[in-house]
Amino acid sequence: MKRSSALAAVSALAVLAPVLAACGTESTAPSDDATRAFTVNASDDACDVSGDTAPAGTLTFTVTNSGSVVTEFYVLGDDGLRILGEVENIGPGASNKLTVNAPDGDYFTACKPGMKGDGIRSAFTVTPSGEQPALAASDQELVDQALTNYASYVKDQSAQLLAKTSRFVDLYKAGDDDGARALYPVARTHWERIETVAESFGDLDPKMDLREADLEPGQEWTGWHRIEKDLWPAEAGADYRPLTAAQRVTYADDLLANTRTLDGRVQKLTYTIDQVANGSRGLLEEVATGKVTGEEEFWSHTDLWDFQANVDGARVAFEGVEPIVETNDPELAAELTKRFDALQELLDAQRVGDGFALYTDVPPDQIKQLSDAVNALSEPLSRLTAAVV
Repeated sequence: MKRSSALAAVSALAVLAPVLAACGTESTAPSDDATRAFTVNASDDACDVSGDTAPAGTLTFTVTNSGSVVTEFYVLGDDGLRILGEVENIGPGASNKLTVNAPDGDYFTACKPGMKGDGIRSAFTVTPSGEQPALAASDQELVDQALTNYASYVKDQSAQLLAKTSRFVDLYKAGDDDGARALYPVARTHWERIETVAESFGDLDPKMDLREADLEPGQEWTGWHRIEKDLWPAEAGADYRPLTAAQRVTYADDLLANTRTLDGRVQKLTYTIDQVANGSRGLLEEVATGKVTGEEEFWSHTDLWDFQANVDGARVAFEGVEPIVETNDPELAAELTKRFDALQELLDAQRVGDGFALYTDVPPDQIKQLSDAVNALSEPLSRLTAAVV
């Protein structure tokens, strides 16, 4: 499906796009108020934030990795699961910046050395403030419309995910492996378009989308990729033992139940403008860390379906806030449009019928072109949040 048709429903809604959980939500926005600007020293065994209290408004965290392994930094809600914002893949010696718009309330900050586990957490409090940035009435109307459209988009994608997952698990349980394999990347497209929203639910994401390579000792493996491995046994190796009919029912029913739970939560969500902007960058991070490398769909090799879906979501998010960006930073708006178009052209070259080439069939030089285009888009996209908050 071409981008124009893939985003037709989105355009009809004038929609905007994901994300409650902003994976890789880098931003270069400085804070004009020192009480809202923080430094974070993230080491292998500590997460030292320069303060634990801030007035409500736009907060900036400059994160430096002083450790020996790649790390992530999060701002979490008071339940420790809801993600207000995050930056990931911060290598040793590197720095990155997170900008979030935080209302008053209780939060946690967290570093994840090695990008695994619950992380090293500390309580963080945001106090009421009369100094929160106020938008002009015209800008506020644009923001309100963008958030309304965004919520509609996410709800629609979640509903489609639920419907197609239901069909998928029926085929899988019935032993129709050809049918299940054909539907697998199509159903997952809806997950990938709102992936950062889904990832904001820290209890559901590991149950639904965990890769085998990311399992921790003693952790049960369930979800899409557990079933993926069973559907492509030839790719799993000669030692792989296919699941029994009873095991298929167990894993399929579990995936569908978690998808229903996800949809129920998504239908009740509300969003803020920085979550939308940060989510656009987050989806590009998903492409860079899982899709370009071929690690996401290890057995099916349907990575390009996921790649396109992440780009769809990221572009929808940008286009939703584009009128605001054109006012505040017209050069950034033009550059982002140009970079999205260049990446889409490369993806279109990989189309085969209604889908894409298997990732194992894509020549290395073309994979590098895709990777370079993602990197070229990621840098200006990292400035999107600063242009809208």
